[in-house]
Amino acid sequence: MVPKKRYLVLDALRGFALLGIILANFPEFSLWTFADPASHTPLDRVVRSFQYFFIDGKFYTLFSILFGIGFSIQLANAGQRTGKFYRRMTVLFVIGLLHLLFLWSGDILMLYAAMGMLLPLFRRLPTKGLLAAAGAFLVLPVISDALFPHLADPLEAGYMGLSDRYGISEVGFAAWLRDIDGYGGLNRFLRMGAVERMWEFVSSHRYFKVLGLFLIGFAIGNERMFADLPAFRGLMRKVMAWGLAVGLPVSLLYTWSNMAGGSTVLRDVFYLFSVYPMGLAYAAGFCLLFERRAGAPAWRLFGATGRMACSNYLGQSVFGILLFYGIGLGWGAGVDLLTTELIALGVYVFQMIFSHFWLKRFYFGPVEWVWRMLTYRQRLPLLRERD
Repeated sequence: MVPKKRYLVLDALRGFALLGIILANFPEFSLWTFADPASHTPLDRVVRSFQYFFIDGKFYTLFSILFGIGFSIQLANAGQRTGKFYRRMTVLFVIGLLHLLFLWSGDILMLYAAMGMLLPLFRRLPTKGLLAAAGAFLVLPVISDALFPHLADPLEAGYMGLSDRYGISEVGFAAWLRDIDGYGGLNRFLRMGAVERMWEFVSSHRYFKVLGLFLIGFAIGNERMFADLPAFRGLMRKVMAWGLAVGLPVSLLYTWSNMAGGSTVLRDVFYLFSVYPMGLAYAAGFCLLFERRAGAPAWRLFGATGRMACSNYLGQSVFGILLFYGIGLGWGAGVDLLTTELIALGVYVFQMIFSHFWLKRFYFGPVEWVWRMLTYRQRLPLLRERD
């Protein structure tokens, strides 16, 4: 079994999303996020403001929408038989769980798999119904925070209990990971971090957000917009224009609220009206540029990175550990935020080049290959046959 027809624009968009994902995640890997705010330089604060304005949440939005599109394609191919789809989600859940417990406590794949399993419930809704449901799920975090501000308290208590048990305080995060000299220390941190991640999911109502974004992607996939970009050029221009018109000014407020602190509910409102419009504007703008310059070599590089999205996402965690933690080079807690982002950019460029050459010889990325085999329950060829 070889790969079915792929749409370069989806792969390229996925690759572009991975660029934002690594820029968003590496400040945690470098342990800059856990440093005393008093140690942040003026340049750190400027870079952090740019992160909140241009990156934070926007690429996660794009990544989630793309997963929703992919799920719509998979369910369309499955027809009335959804067993293979559920196997695919189960394998993804296991991949995410292993990532969470053994590599990085910031995993998102496990939640993606869990929310993906709900999508067959929505498959009969028309496009307007999907978008209405998506809007409702995206608004729910604001309502839930206002009405149930202590929903995640039991998980927070569990996290704090493990923190005391392992002797890892919030203040000591950076020093702990920088100074460890074996995997055992890292694994203790990850066990505690797994509980913290569940706390974050509940406290931020990430499940509602992910499901809402999946449904937007599901609607896009059902309309097959990716298969005929010129036919949707007018719509994409409107999405980009409105997304920027709403998202840019509210992003200023979102940046201010995160830098200065303040009401959680107010930040939720700013998030709602900045992150999602900007993420949609990024997607629409990327597609318009792709359609205008369809033959540009850059799309192939982005596309190769996106075809190996799961491998590259997990690979970013491996790079983060080896570069910044004590069991690797131990650069953590010793680099400023700008340097962290330049390192992240360098890792991403390496992944682009590696993905390009890997896919010249192999059909799939390594993780994608295993994922497919477990889904189809048969051995699949990996190495391309040479002429």
